Amino acid sequence: MKPLQLSPETAIKLAEKLNVPIEQLMHMPQHILIQKLMELQKDDQ
Repeated sequence: MKPLQLSPETAIKLAEKLNVPIEQLMHMPQHILIQKLMELQKDDQ
């Protein structure tokens, strides 16, 4: 599995939002990352 293709700025912002270390974020499967982002969006509404 290849690391996610994110810019460093995006990776830092996502890691802060999701409260995970950047290394963990970069190796997170894409479908799990999308699921977590959907949960964040749901919480914001």
